[in-house]
Amino acid sequence: MPEYAKFTEDMIKTHTILVPDMLPIHFKLLISIFESNGYKMELLQNDSRAVVDEGLKNVHNDTCYPALLVIGQFMDALKSGKYDPNKTALLITQTGGGCRASNYIHLLRKSVAKNFPQVPVVSLNFSGLEKDSAFKITPIMFLKMLYAVLYGDLLMSCYNKCRANELVSGASKKVLDKWQKKLGDIFKSGSNQYMKTKKLYTQILDDFAAVEVTKQKKIRVGIVGEIYVKYSPLANNHLEDFLISEGCEPVVPALMEFILYCVAGIINDAKIYDKKTKVTTVYSIAYKLIYGKQKELMNVVKKHGVFDPPHDFEHVRSLADKYINQGVVMGEGWLIPAEMAALAESGVENIICAQPFGCLPNHIVAKGMSRAIKEGYPDANIVAIDYDPGATRVNQENRIKLMLANAKR
Repeated sequence: MPEYAKFTEDMIKTHTILVPDMLPIHFKLLISIFESNGYKMELLQNDSRAVVDEGLKNVHNDTCYPALLVIGQFMDALKSGKYDPNKTALLITQTGGGCRASNYIHLLRKSVAKNFPQVPVVSLNFSGLEKDSAFKITPIMFLKMLYAVLYGDLLMSCYNKCRANELVSGASKKVLDKWQKKLGDIFKSGSNQYMKTKKLYTQILDDFAAVEVTKQKKIRVGIVGEIYVKYSPLANNHLEDFLISEGCEPVVPALMEFILYCVAGIINDAKIYDKKTKVTTVYSIAYKLIYGKQKELMNVVKKHGVFDPPHDFEHVRSLADKYINQGVVMGEGWLIPAEMAALAESGVENIICAQPFGCLPNHIVAKGMSRAIKEGYPDANIVAIDYDPGATRVNQENRIKLMLANAKR
């Protein structure tokens, strides 16, 4: 086995940690939290064809598309000459799931060891996968990250709605930039102002509500699917931008739904396999805390009355029970059909399921469940779009245009 460079405490002061571009709005807030703890981070935004080519050079083409893109983006950045390999580290998230995603970090380390052996790869996970890492998450950091996800979900939702309907181009982006900076400064300040959620939520909602929007009704299109392809502009060929250019309003479920899905999965497994441990108890407490915070955000958005609140996760779970068992947790598991049902129920009947080609868990719970969802919601207009190195953007966009033509009829 090759020796991999390890991230040490000394590197916190000397190294820039590169972060893959999965959730641009959320990740900028999360980065500000790490920066307040002495880390230096940078969100990668290189998204040319060179990223795909680097991925193909460094991993087998049967590797799932998200892994190929993340590794390609890192390798493209390291080869660009912009970063000193002796003072650079790479950050990758791990959920510890049962699909090919669990191999990301090993594939990345293998590629890095071959090309830049001095560059350490850091794992961000909450399941204790790498206990000897110097990259630590304190309880305060965890709490801040929880709030950052909630603020990120609100900003993403409001921004997509306003951007699709704004009368003055760029007006929504100004509001987004203002709040990303303001929230980032709050997280960096060391104060607990970030916990004054009702006040900050209301101010965010007021600022976006002040954006002048058209009264013309737009076709609303929900986006579900594999976590990376669903959110990453690099992976889905800037799907949200394309939908807006076609006169539609993209509706993307909150990241908090995926986090609650992961936590609920641990608790469900303990019940199904009768293996309750201390970890299960911790996750049960965490679930109640996180779900309570989601409800708090929902109540503020409902009271404000201009924007749609996120889906109530307990209701999402109840929708899943109509179609699939909550023991199905490979990939995004039962969450995909549940989110499709939640979108259709809330009036977002046009749904794109974005998935990596050959992602078996997603093909089963997305394509496999679409017919059942359509039987429950006859007006649902669902299309699955595969993303991989060989899929052309034109072909993907033409399939979406066909779906939109059906929606207009």
